[in-house]
Formats: sequence, C-alpha cells, structure tokens
Amino acid sequence: MTTEATLRQAMALHQAGRLAEAEPLYRQALALMPRDVGLNTNLGTVLLGLSRPQEALGFFDTALALAPGQTVALTNRGLALRALNRHEPSLADLDKVVRLLPGDAGALVNRASALWSLGQIEAALADYDAALGRDPDLAGALRSRANLLWTRKQALAPALADLKRLAQVVPHDAEVAADLLHLKMHAGDWSGFDAAKSALDAAVRTGRAVIEPFVYQGLSDSPADLQACARAYVAHRYPPAPPLFRGMQRKPGRIRIGYVSGEFRAQATAYLAAGLYEAHDRTRFEVIAFDNTRPEHSPMRSRLEAAFDRMIDITALSDLEAAQRVRAEEVDILVNLNGWFGALRMGVFAHRPAPIQVNYLGFPGTLGAPYMDYILADAVVIPPGEEVFFDEAVMRLPASYQINDSARAMAPAPPPRHELGLPEDVFVFAHFNYSYKIVPSMFALWLRLLAAVPKSVLWLLETSELFASNVRAAAVKAGIDPARLVFAPPLEHAQHLARLGAADLFLDSLPYGAHTTGSDALWVGLPLLTCRGRSFTGRVGASLLTAMEMPELITEDLAAYEARALELARDPAQLAALREKLKTKRATAPLFDTARTTRAIEAAYQMMFERWQG
Repeated sequence: MTTEATLRQAMALHQAGRLAEAEPLYRQALALMPRDVGLNTNLGTVLLGLSRPQEALGFFDTALALAPGQTVALTNRGLALRALNRHEPSLADLDKVVRLLPGDAGALVNRASALWSLGQIEAALADYDAALGRDPDLAGALRSRANLLWTRKQALAPALADLKRLAQVVPHDAEVAADLLHLKMHAGDWSGFDAAKSALDAAVRTGRAVIEPFVYQGLSDSPADLQACARAYVAHRYPPAPPLFRGMQRKPGRIRIGYVSGEFRAQATAYLAAGLYEAHDRTRFEVIAFDNTRPEHSPMRSRLEAAFDRMIDITALSDLEAAQRVRAEEVDILVNLNGWFGALRMGVFAHRPAPIQVNYLGFPGTLGAPYMDYILADAVVIPPGEEVFFDEAVMRLPASYQINDSARAMAPAPPPRHELGLPEDVFVFAHFNYSYKIVPSMFALWLRLLAAVPKSVLWLLETSELFASNVRAAAVKAGIDPARLVFAPPLEHAQHLARLGAADLFLDSLPYGAHTTGSDALWVGLPLLTCRGRSFTGRVGASLLTAMEMPELITEDLAAYEARALELARDPAQLAALREKLKTKRATAPLFDTARTTRAIEAAYQMMFERWQG
C-alpha cells in the first residue's frame, strides 16, 4: 500500500471512530513523514481518544514545534494536559486558541473546561454563556453548561433546561437522553419514565458507553445490564494500560495496603470506614492513603489524617504519575474506594501499579474492569451463583460487607417533632435517599401507604424546590394532601443522626436501596424495612439487617413490603418491640462491631496475599 493510500485509510478509520485501527496506519505513514504537522496532530488526537494523553502529548509538541499557531494541535494539547491534571498549562494553551480564533464558540467551550478544572466556576460559566450566545445549539456547550450548573451550583432548573434543549438538537443521542433522564430523576419529574428507561436499557445492551455506571444503578436492577454498562465505560474511558507491576520481587515486611479515595472527608464513605483505618493491625499491615480529595478542614478530615501510616496527595498527579507513586511505595493490595462514584481515579488502577487490586465500599457492583482482581462482598449482596455478573473474583465477608464505625457518638434524643416540621400525633414514614434513587413505582407505593394510614406523613430529604414541587403534584394526582409530604433540609451528619429518631419507620427503596442511610437509621434505633432486590444495590438493606440479626424486617417482594409497612404502622406495640430489639442488637450484633469486621477484611486481604504469593 502506498503512503498516500495508507494515509487515506487511516483518516477514514479515524473519521469513523475506529481509533485503534487508525493508530498503526498513522504510525506507518509518520515513519516516512516524521515532520508532517497534520500526521503528528492526527496521531496525537487518536491517542487522546484512546485515553492515552501522555503518549499523545509528544505528537502535539512535535506538531507545535513545526507550526506554533496550529490551532487543532494547540487545542488537543490543552485537552491532553487537562486529562493529565496539568491544569495551568492546559488553560494557557486553550486561552491562546481563543485569542487565535476570537469568534470560535468551540474554543470558548474548551477554555471553559480548563477553567472549571481550576475551580474558576464563574469564569467557566461565562465562557459557556458566550459560546451559546454565538451558537445557541452548540451541543458541547449545552451539555457542559448543564453539568456545571448542576454539579457545582446545584442549579437544577437551568441545567434541566439546557439538557431539554440539547435533546431537541440531538434527538437520537442515547447519552444525552440518559443525562436528561438522570436530571429528571433528581427533579422528581417522571414524565415519560418507562419509555426512556426502556430505550436506555436497549442502548446499554448494545455495549455502548451511554450512561455512567453509578447513575445507572439508580435505574436498573439487572445484574447483567449493570455489568454491561460498567464494561462499556472501562473500554471507553479507562482501558487497560501497560502494567507497572510486572511480577517484581516484593520488599519484605508487613503487607502494604493502599486505599485510593477522593472522599477522605466528611462524606458517607468516611463515616463508615474511619474506624477500619484506625483498627488495622499495624503489626501485620502498613496502611497508606492515596488521597484525591478536594481541600477540607473538618474533624473527620483530621481524624482520617491521623488514621493512616501516611497520606499521599495525588490530586495534582496524572493517572500514570499517581500509579507510579503507588508502585514506588511497593503496595501489595490497592483498594479502590470510589469505583465509578465521586472523585474517582479508575485510571490509576488501569496502570496496574499493584499485584492485587480490590473493589470495595464506594461502588456497590462490578467495576467491569479486567485489572480489578477482587470485590469484597457478602452472601446477601452477591448470593452464590451470581459471580458471573462480576468481573472481579468475589471475596465474601462472614457478616455484612459494610464496615461501620462503632466509635461514632451515640445520637441524642431527637428534637421535638414540631422543631423538625413534623406533626406530633402522626405516624412518620421516612426515606432519606437522594431523589434520583426514587423511581415512580416506589413513590406510588409510598403514597398508597399514606392513603391506607390516614394519620401519617412521608418524611423526605429536601434536595431541591423542583423535586418538592413535582412530588407534591404527584401526591395531589393520587388524592393525597401534599402537606403530608414533609421535607428535611440537609444537615451535618451528627445533626442528621439526632433527628432520625423522630421517625417511626424507615422505608427502603428499589432498585437502589439505603446504604449509609440505612446503617444510620439502625444506629439510632429506627427500624428499617427493606425488600430484597435483584442487584447488589438493592440488597444492601437485607445485608445490614442480616448482620443486625433482624430478619423480620426483610421482605422478599414489594407486595409483602407494602403489607409489612401497613402492619407496623397499625401495631405500635410491635414497632416498639422492634425499637427495643435494635437497641440491644446494636451492642451485640456484627453490624456495628468495627473490630470484628476489620479482622474479617484483614483475613480476606491475607487470603488474597497468600494466593498471589502462591
């Protein structure tokens, strides 16, 4: 094949999105024309699209050395630098492009991404606004502005407006439809839910990365679909890189455990796991934190800093650099506490810096990644026979997989109900999951409970005015006085625990049930009623109650769940007995025994280590 023919084929594959096939052809052509600006730029762009920004950077540098004003190379170098967490030089490149192309809306969108990464939210928003002022239907600007408005400003209504406009601009884009469905869930807007959910499931089954795995858990209870979603995201965003660990001889000494998290702060994962880090047996284990957390000054942060043998900041490091830091520490077991949730660093694990890599706690499901070796679970959340839905080997703990912190303070008596906005003389059903986890069929069931128990209210977490307005409208449509929905504002964790005891019964949800919120309820002695789901996320309540030795609060289908809720609402003596049992079990059952769960986790780590050592 001639060089010209090779180049034509490479460009055709590139334009078709077949990047892995285009790469070797570009390299073949570049070997004959190493100083070609376009070839260097195109190969760099392909590598960036294949999630290999470090490799891409060299080709952009070459292109720009040959043609300093080449805006495509400059733009993509800026995006590669951003992917490598090198945000200041990224902004410098993208700012230069805006100056070179003053009328270009796309250049403004790219600069906004760098400003956002540097925390300059208002400046980023101004760039998005300016871009959309020039091109109101610019898809990238609409999607990015919606994301910024929601995630950084909690401006749900304008974010929804942008996504609704975007859905009109690209009506057949499954990713946009998924984003819109997710924000509508946050808003309690369930119009068209069944059709949107069916279309989303069908798109996931094609193997395309159309929705973030964590978001999909709030919508799907199919273990097969959840696995397909995670695998697609691995292939699209974090494919395996050349491994940094290549069978080297380990340094003698204690087993070295590395915990990678972006949530070493006052957040749910830390509230659960702080006691684990403190309770590790330091005669057998060295415990290192690889910290990707945004700056925070709080008592929990101070506690976590003291809990580890050392805490290594990786926030400013690229995935490769962070993985190299892990390898330099000669970590034996690297634990992924985020997975697909929060300030995640899946790319670190893609570089295989440790011989054993474990999925635990932050993401309740498979990560779908061939470089993750184990998932810590239990026999309730992953029953025997369901291992096929997990790309990790399943390592089961003897009680609940969920670590809990027995050192946290006991909650005081709750404030009077009137101080919480609750009527004094009614039965209080409570549910404190975030609104995007509430599907319309579950909410309809709760409204039936209110109809069947006239002197009752439903106590929900206040997430937005739009959510409150929409669910009140749903109540009215079902013939329920909207005043019987009471909204609790977000509070600091200790204050939230204190108020929980004012409720009578915590109602779990499906497909995504209560996790930290469930153990919070049990800790303060509030009965948690659950229905065992079909996936990990829907079985956590059953796991908690099994470890609490309270199986009488586990139901096997929603009809039984509804009947049991009515039974408890109508039988004050039975409910009081359950509260007393909870108080007793809190001190004796496995769920809140931090030392016991830590020993079980350590035994799992020891087994992993011995298998690796052979």
